[in-house]
Amino acid sequence: MLIREVVFLLNYTLFYMNKSKTFSFLSVIIATLAIFSSCDKEEIRTRENTLWYQQAAANWDEALPVGNGRIGAMVFGDPWHEIIQLNEESLWAGCQDDGNAPAAEYLPQIQEKLLSGKVDEAVALGEKYLVGDPLRIRSYQSFGNLNMDFEGVSSDSLSFYERRLDLEYGIATTKFVADGVTYTREVFTPAQADILVIRFKVDKRGTLNFRVSYSREKDAAVTVENDNTMAINGQIHDAPIDGVGPAGDHMKFSGLLKGFNKGGTITASDNSLVVSAADEVVFYMAMHTDYNFDKLDFDRDIDPSANCHAKLQDIQLSCYNEIRKQHISEHSALFNRVSLNIGDPAMKDIPTDVRLQAVREGQNDPNLVALYFQYGRYMLMDSSREPGCLPANLQGIWCKDMDAAWNSDFHTNINIQMNYWPAEICNLSECAIPYSNWINKVRVPGRVTAQKTFGAKGWTINHVSNPFGHTSISDGLGWGTYPIAASWLTLSQWEHYLFTCDEDYLRTEAYPSMKEAAEFLLSFMIEDKNGYLVTAPSNSPENGYRMENGEVYRFTYGATHDVEIINELFLACIKACNILNTDADFKQQLETTMKRLPPVKIGKRYNTIQEWIEDYEEIEPGHRHMSHLFGLHPGTTINDKDTTLYNGARRTLERRRKFNEDPVTRQGSYTGWSRAWLINFYARLKDSEEVGANVNALLAKNTENNLFDSHPPFQIDGNFGGTAGIAEALLQSHAGEIHLLPALPTIWGNGDVKGLRARGGVTVDMQWSEGKLQHATLTADKEGEYLVRYQDSIQTVNLKPGVIQEVKF
Repeated sequence: MLIREVVFLLNYTLFYMNKSKTFSFLSVIIATLAIFSSCDKEEIRTRENTLWYQQAAANWDEALPVGNGRIGAMVFGDPWHEIIQLNEESLWAGCQDDGNAPAAEYLPQIQEKLLSGKVDEAVALGEKYLVGDPLRIRSYQSFGNLNMDFEGVSSDSLSFYERRLDLEYGIATTKFVADGVTYTREVFTPAQADILVIRFKVDKRGTLNFRVSYSREKDAAVTVENDNTMAINGQIHDAPIDGVGPAGDHMKFSGLLKGFNKGGTITASDNSLVVSAADEVVFYMAMHTDYNFDKLDFDRDIDPSANCHAKLQDIQLSCYNEIRKQHISEHSALFNRVSLNIGDPAMKDIPTDVRLQAVREGQNDPNLVALYFQYGRYMLMDSSREPGCLPANLQGIWCKDMDAAWNSDFHTNINIQMNYWPAEICNLSECAIPYSNWINKVRVPGRVTAQKTFGAKGWTINHVSNPFGHTSISDGLGWGTYPIAASWLTLSQWEHYLFTCDEDYLRTEAYPSMKEAAEFLLSFMIEDKNGYLVTAPSNSPENGYRMENGEVYRFTYGATHDVEIINELFLACIKACNILNTDADFKQQLETTMKRLPPVKIGKRYNTIQEWIEDYEEIEPGHRHMSHLFGLHPGTTINDKDTTLYNGARRTLERRRKFNEDPVTRQGSYTGWSRAWLINFYARLKDSEEVGANVNALLAKNTENNLFDSHPPFQIDGNFGGTAGIAEALLQSHAGEIHLLPALPTIWGNGDVKGLRARGGVTVDMQWSEGKLQHATLTADKEGEYLVRYQDSIQTVNLKPGVIQEVKF
């Protein structure tokens, strides 16, 4: 036995003796020996970058996710009644529709009422003319469940159990020993093969016995094609419901499950597949819908069943090793671009849920922070890349429901944008491509919204959308009127250019989208009583204000949030014009218009950043949205070069938190994503201790046992925002310089990070000790001069493409 295996054996034995009240010393050591003797050398892995547990998932929020960007699965790991919940990214209820209100001719009346302070009359007109029909959209849906019921083994015979999710390999594994037999299951979703793979294996011949069935709450039927093949065919039937769009038979979907056995048999029985006396079984599953991304709609020329059969036509049991090998190679190559080491590495040998509970009880575990960081990268990899075509939704791609919370939609007033905050800095740039492609695709219906509802040029979108290109005002006037959304979305495309320096992308993808969003604003804004150009209507997402007469509204004009986004977009467009040497007249128009925008102000009422055009009273001073701080993050216009606004932003955060949380326990009503935004805000404020404290609070207050972010319920933006905030504490590059360790918390005092990306196409590696930078290297994609900062020291560094350059301070 290898030394490494001996060490693992001792670790397993000591850990289970310390932690378990069920397993005896003898049973643990026998089970551990059995497991390691049955392992292939490739299967013997450390717990680095691994979530692991001693028990099966008790519910969906404890199951473990796998995905390849298009298909996803949640693995429960129950020894006797395994559930694998399935998703396919395009399986949505609803259909394409033009819900845009023909409000353009009435918009001047609404604007006049808003600007003259007659908000009640503006609201009445808006409710009558602006709101779209349908008012709401339908939901992203689960594909269903695969159920595996095991026979012939007593639940009392379990002597060892572990389930794990290997983030590097992208494989969920369940291992347990029962009646002296070691059972091993692996579940993964290889991107190249674009299927779900499930392997069951035992170390005692002929002891694998179970039944596989499929279930879905509605709209699906199962047939058995032969003894090893199960077919699933369905079509979403949307029932008549007021305000959610047409009823009828809409998206079609199909699945195909093929099983291959080594030893024993697989037979068909009652629309199930029955495995008997096998040594090993591999199931391959294909899933497809008739969704057509190019059309933003389902397409009856697409046959999802035929696509499933084609995907599995030549597959055999013998394909497993090669598929697994290719999957590990592809997945780990992407994952291993970035490493982060902080805290005690020995903590990885404690189960993840036990560690999380310790953090809930007040302990620090920086090594768990590193795992959480990598988990965010893992989930972005697995929910947004080829072979997928859609961006990550509110739950990535993992959703168990038919009618999900907030429909698991594309929420554009921060949530989908936050999903992609880690993409560039965390070296997953290609994961932003489905998002960018979707932005460009919805420009087409967005032009209809701009013209039909707002009487404007260009394109826009409001606060919710879906794969069908929904761009109209939804969910009500105050919540849903959000025409600034397109401008924020396109800034993500600009960020992709800043990190990659890909001028072809800028010319063909980003700039046309940005320009068209800016053209909407130029034709939409109107002059107010002070001569400023303002958006009307507008809102500060989901928050409300109280006028002097006591009336409360969300509907407004010229919200600070809008002003900050407009400044950011216009500056980006001007820079893009210079880079591409194009559109001089358009550039001049932007520069002239920027001079007429309202200033971002410090309000007299509370000495904080003023959220609205007037210094209104807040009706919810602890609100989860902090939209008037967009300029601090993810924007760049509030920075330490203007200390008035910079310090005002800090006071704004302090006031928000005063009304939202206990200052000691940090308990409050913050959603997970809102807490994640706090981390990013404090990173930009260079407040390292608040960064560390809020990362711990995110783990303690807003994280499920499987490390899913809890809104509640599960909402993936908090994971992605948290990952981005951790990276932002280590590296910043938004202010024209590469700033090393700008907000390193004391509790992360020793560590290293490799592979983070800075704007300008630079890869950064760093090592620090006792909070002080010890070593840093930069590797650029292109030749140039770069400003590099550490603390108060700045130096100019000349970098050549692909050459690792050490930077010393």
